[in-house]
Amino acid sequence: MTALIWEKAFNIVIGIEAEYQCNPKDRGNWTGGKRGVGELKGTKYGISAMSYPHLDIKNLTLEQAKEIYKRDYWHKYKCDYLPDALSLAVFDYAVNSGKQAAYDLQRSLNVTVDGVIGNQTIGAANSKPLKEVYQDYLFRRLHFMITKCDWQTNGKGWGTRIDTINLECERLI
Repeated sequence: MTALIWEKAFNIVIGIEAEYQCNPKDRGNWTGGKRGVGELKGTKYGISAMSYPHLDIKNLTLEQAKEIYKRDYWHKYKCDYLPDALSLAVFDYAVNSGKQAAYDLQRSLNVTVDGVIGNQTIGAANSKPLKEVYQDYLFRRLHFMITKCDWQTNGKGWGTRIDTINLECERLI
């Protein structure tokens, strides 16, 4: 895959993520990962205090966020080795839900589910019908999000996000 898809994927995801927000009702804004636990630092560019408790979230720059996204999501989830549409879907899911992105990718590919994207997962991703795989993957993502306890609060936004990723994946096929 090319550096071009990384830039496109980053721009799509950062376009979905908001500027700085510090809502005390959002568990992601707390360093302890639960409402009222730890320090209320907020979220910026989708980088949350829950995931990065030692980071100065409020003063995070776009370039710093881009480095975090590339290191902790794009590279960690081997997006360079996946078909473009699937790399976007996996990247966005990982940003939003962490390791669940790898589990559901492996389930969609019908390979060993261990949460580690390795040769077996990459091989299957590049040999199976792409549209079927990413549609199943997005369905699994939606199902996972619906089961979250804060679906009532965030469901509309998550649903819109998944729809946006679906439309962008269609353009990449």
